[in-house]
Amino acid sequence: MQRFSRRTFIAGSVALATGSAGCLSGGDDSTPTPGIGTIAESTTPDTEGALPSPVAGDPEADVTVAAYEDYACPHCATYSLDVFPQLASEYLEPGRIRYEFHDFPSPVDETVSWQAASAARAVQVEAGSQAYFEYSESLFGDQSNLGPDRYASLAEEVDVDGETVRQAATEERYSETVTADKQGGLDSGVSGTPTVFVNGSQVEWQEIAYEPLKDAIESAMGE
Repeated sequence: MQRFSRRTFIAGSVALATGSAGCLSGGDDSTPTPGIGTIAESTTPDTEGALPSPVAGDPEADVTVAAYEDYACPHCATYSLDVFPQLASEYLEPGRIRYEFHDFPSPVDETVSWQAASAARAVQVEAGSQAYFEYSESLFGDQSNLGPDRYASLAEEVDVDGETVRQAATEERYSETVTADKQGGLDSGVSGTPTVFVNGSQVEWQEIAYEPLKDAIESAMGE
């Protein structure tokens, strides 16, 4: 994952750790999960082969934001809990951009990074992208407590059968999808998390904050 202190990158905006390196610091366990609103349709994907990336906002928008994250990465939790809700309110609910979530297990935690990704994909299969994004935020919000029981209980909160999600997680049922997503990130130059692209250009930030992402989006929109 990307090497930065809890709020600031080390050695500027592009300092990256190698694949097996862990985090330098943890997230804030007391951070509540903000509501993200209705940002995506709940149509479920075809389960043949690798699953498509969960998409929010307007699928046909001219501006695409693609985020690569690891559910065990505390800096991804900072992005998802502090930045993403603002993005959802300003750009996704009004349908101004297309937003794609991509799995990129570093892995920070060999078990959680992969199991949580499969748990979230099980929710996507059972209930669609809207439930996926809600569940994803819950995973980041309860990051320090993740495990099979928590995957199940959080699934129940989005009206998905907990045992189905528990089994998907422990079996890493969607590892093909997660692996393909990570490879796509590697092919695009991703080497740490969180990494965010706007129309194919990586957002460079000195800290995880909303303004650099907003500026990149507005620039892509020509505003």
